[in-house]
This record gives sequence, structure tokens and C-alpha cells, in this order.
Amino acid sequence: MNFIQPNSIKNIHKLSIAPMMDCTDKHFRMIMRKITSKALLYTEMIVAQSLVYTKKKEKFLDFNSEEHPISIQFGGDDPKILKEAARMAQDWGYDEINFNVGCPSPKVCSGNFGASLMKDPEKVAKCMESLKNNSSLPVTIKHRIGLDNDDSFVTLNNFVRVIANAGADRFTVHARKAILKGLNPKQNRTIPPLNYDIVKKLKKSNPELLIEINGGLANINESLKALNDFDGVMIGRSVYQHPLRWSEIDQKIYGINTRPKSASDIIFSLIPYIEAHLSKGGKSWDICKHLINLVEGIPKAKIWRNQISKKSIKKELSIEYLFKLTTELKEMGF
Repeated sequence: MNFIQPNSIKNIHKLSIAPMMDCTDKHFRMIMRKITSKALLYTEMIVAQSLVYTKKKEKFLDFNSEEHPISIQFGGDDPKILKEAARMAQDWGYDEINFNVGCPSPKVCSGNFGASLMKDPEKVAKCMESLKNNSSLPVTIKHRIGLDNDDSFVTLNNFVRVIANAGADRFTVHARKAILKGLNPKQNRTIPPLNYDIVKKLKKSNPELLIEINGGLANINESLKALNDFDGVMIGRSVYQHPLRWSEIDQKIYGINTRPKSASDIIFSLIPYIEAHLSKGGKSWDICKHLINLVEGIPKAKIWRNQISKKSIKKELSIEYLFKLTTELKEMGF
């Protein structure tokens, strides 16, 4: 169990790495922490009911102490279950709790949580109150700008005001509506058009609220521009698919005078972590499936990724071989 960290909401998180299912596990978060010491990291969404009733709570809750600041994201719709989840999150040492009201997955929505909950702001408010009243952590919310054909500013603003009254500390707004019938989750990330203007209007109408923008931001310069209008930016697929494009987060977003790390720097620094994971019976692919995204846009990048992938998947990747290939990267200046 990790040491409980002090609240961090007062130091507004200018940039965060979005919670992404099958992506933002603890291994990917360790890679990102080597790239940025400051960005807020998120767990994948955890279904609160699954957490409360499992006997293997560490499977959901464990993280590495180096990952701070880190927010745990819950999905659910039962205040009693969320009450227990909130207590666990605090006891386990998370810095924040985030409530997911943005996931458009049919499986999630059929359980009456995720984006479908935006239809019922009063229910969401009760969930938020339960999370707030049962921990001393900041409690934030991630949601869409609307659902299906119900995407007016009035509806969005009403939703946000109700949740603000329930005590939400920050609103992360994915600037697309969710289309629950006819689009799958992947399509919902790209087909509904981005509408930053409605989120700008939301911020102008509620200047006292912390409002973070999410959706479509592809680089640091776009993020800096967005910070002129919003209190924070959340980056998703772009940072997962192209992590080194974000190597200057600490320098450009937070003003820290440090040298950005190269791909080889990051991989070398992770070798002790990979060794420890293997010594506990873990698979190298658990980490390497994320690691290979560091190597792109350089000569023979595809060959390097293929070498790592094939050996890792076959459980034949030795630390010595990884060290050798990474040394070749460094000698090439990467």
C-alpha cells in the first residue's frame, strides 16, 4: 500500500494523460513518468462494483510510487458502492478520484454508467457527493458535451451546474458528444465533430469552475494555445501512439529547465523496472507493447520495433538483447 499523498488540486494540473482502456496501465504510466515528472496520470477506468466485490483488490489498485501525481478513475452508478471505492482509493494513496460520465461503450452504458449517465444529472450528483463525502481527495469528473441529439449548451450547462453544486473539483470535458446508438467507442472518438466553442462558452459562463479540455489535441503547441482558454488540457491517443512528441511537456508546459529525454534514455532508465517485473513472473510484452511506440520517425525504426515485438511476444527477450538494441539507438543519436 502506498503512502497517502497530500491533495494536489490546488496546483492546477495544466496537462494530464487521459484514462484509456487497455492502454494506461501501470507500465505505460511508468513510461510516461520518465517523459514528464509533472503531468497528471490516470488509471484505466475501474468499475467500482468490480473493485468492491473482488478479493484481488490489488489487481485494480496497485501502482508504482513513482507514478504520483495519479488519479484513479471510477465508473458506476451506485452511491453506496462508490462510497466504498472512494475509501479504498484514499487508503491506497491516490492523489485524486475521477468519475467517468463520458465512456460511450455499449457494455458500460448497458450497466447504466459512463456517458448514458449524463441523462440523469441528479443521479450523477448523488454519486459525486458519495465520492466527496467518503474521502478527503479531490473528486473530478470526465464527461462529453452531450448525448445523441441532446447536445445544446443549455443542457450541458445545467449538467455542469448540478454537478458543481455536488462538489466537483474539476470538469474534464471531451469536446465531442457521444452517439450511443450506431457508433462504437472507437468511432465515438473521431466521428462526432469536435466543438471547442461550446466548451469555451461553458468556461466563460462558469469562470469560477476548473474546466479542462479533452479531444483532438495533437501536440504541445496546440495544448499551449488551448491553455489560453481552459484551466487544463487532457491528451489521449496522441500521447499513447506518439509519446516522444510530448517529450517537452515539463519544459514548455511547466517551465522546468531540464533536457528532454531521448528514446534510448527512457528505455535504459526502465531496464531495472523491466528486470523487476520479470523477476516477479511478469512478461516482457506487458511493458514492451507500450515501449515500442517510443521508437518512430528514425532510420530502421520499424525493424527495431519488430525485433523487440517478436522476441517479447515469444518470451525470448533478454535484458541483454534489449540493452544491445537500445545501445544501437543511442549510438545513432536517438
